[in-house]
Amino acid sequence: MERRCPYAPPAEYDRIRAENPVTQVELPTGKRAWVLTRHEDVRAMLADPRFSSDRANPRFPTLVDNTPMRAAFKPSLISMDPPEHGPARRAVVGEFTVRRMEALRPRIQEIVDQAIDDLLAAGEPADLVTHLSLPVPSLVICELLGVPYADHEFFQLHSGRLLSRDTSPEDRRHSVDQLTSYLDKLIVEKEAAPTDDLLGRQILKQREEDNVDHEALVSLAFLLLIAGHETTANMISLGVVALIEHPEQLALLREDPGVTLSAVEELLRYFTIAEVATTRLAVEDVEIGGVRIKAGEGVIGLSNAANHDPAVYERPDELDIARGARNHVAFGFGAHQCLGQNLARMELQIVFDTLFRRVPSLRIAKPVDELDYKRNATVYGLHSLPVTWS
Repeated sequence: MERRCPYAPPAEYDRIRAENPVTQVELPTGKRAWVLTRHEDVRAMLADPRFSSDRANPRFPTLVDNTPMRAAFKPSLISMDPPEHGPARRAVVGEFTVRRMEALRPRIQEIVDQAIDDLLAAGEPADLVTHLSLPVPSLVICELLGVPYADHEFFQLHSGRLLSRDTSPEDRRHSVDQLTSYLDKLIVEKEAAPTDDLLGRQILKQREEDNVDHEALVSLAFLLLIAGHETTANMISLGVVALIEHPEQLALLREDPGVTLSAVEELLRYFTIAEVATTRLAVEDVEIGGVRIKAGEGVIGLSNAANHDPAVYERPDELDIARGARNHVAFGFGAHQCLGQNLARMELQIVFDTLFRRVPSLRIAKPVDELDYKRNATVYGLHSLPVTWS
């Protein structure tokens, strides 16, 4: 379903939540799945181990044909269930703690400052996506993983195709093959000479534990590389648009930079750009919201609907950066909650604080309704964002 405006969830979500909050739908792949629209039900499902994340299961309710992904990779973190998921997540979660992210803050600030320099040097009108939204998270995740940033155009092209629901099965397979081959070669190089980055440290850890698994590393690199730049890039663009279009909210942020953390949480709730990441498969009969979901049936927790549930958030369709948007599910919930959420929060805080301080006159160069939105993509966002300043 398409959003009713650049900001709000599809209009049908409100009606479904009010009239039939746990209901079945037919997916583009022809499969049927239950959709959950209430905040309480989505969180309950995500915390329940009777719902599987195994995307290799042919009954998993995918929106697009994921056969190429299943064929190319060993299960990655997002596709694992216990008992494999716990050890695999613990092996890498230490790379994303608040403490480790804080150690990266000075370098991320440098990257943001340079990106804004490049934006201003480009002259008006400039594309914020090209000069800021994409380069910042791409460069950060490349340095964290140890992936050459010089290759960013290559992996941005293919990750964009994979996240678009308009991509043909043939093009999807080609992009999977291209990225897999690229990362396989990169991991081989790091195995020969481990580097001081996330992937290099994972190689050394595997050797210490006598648990070397090349394919698992390729799968992990694939997941982190795509997730690490596409999601944050789109949140930067959408956040800038929302703040400029709500000048009273932007004024609050400018008056007190301490509000930025709350503003980031509200923007994450407000847009909820990756709403179908919360898709699962019931492995036992489970009752959710008074409805019996049978083993083998698919379930989609519509996190965007959950984050606009009026039972939890007063005036949910209004942007209120001071509301203290707690317990939102923009990063999911439960065992599979987003691994990189601390990094994403920090990048967004630094970008919004720095951009509006250094370019206080920043404006959008065309009507918001005419911007090029990613309306049929797994991750909502903007293809481009022309901006001006004075």
